[in-house]
Amino acid sequence: MLTGLSMVHVPYRGAGPALTGLLGNQVQVYFSPLSAAIEYVKTGKLRALAVTTATRSEALADLPTMNEFVPDYEASNWYGIGAPKKTRAEIVDKLNKETNVVLADQRMRARIADLGETVLGGSPADAAKQIAAETDKWAKVVKFANVKVD
Repeated sequence: MLTGLSMVHVPYRGAGPALTGLLGNQVQVYFSPLSAAIEYVKTGKLRALAVTTATRSEALADLPTMNEFVPDYEASNWYGIGAPKKTRAEIVDKLNKETNVVLADQRMRARIADLGETVLGGSPADAAKQIAAETDKWAKVVKFANVKVD
């Protein structure tokens, strides 16, 4: 959408098969989660072109971001922990508190950084804001690309 580039989507059942397709020259480019591809990049089996996150990865600090070439480009995978809607507030608060304790642990942070990922942490309200912002951003892309549900 930001570049006018046209690509053919090749569906794979996960990062493993997609990376196999890329390594086997069955596809020419793959937007991989960094954690899935980082070892291939570090060992020289794959050439990373850029990260799609807003900031450079600490694990591959010399690798540019896409937004250094394409202004306003940002696409990142992120993970959250959810609970059923009617879960009691004290349980949600306890889960959130304990999750943030784990994410603050320096060994955990170092391991996550080694995988090329970034720790976010935060509150349920922070997660709700993230979900709303992502929904708005990707809704524009879906509309622009005229994506239809099969």
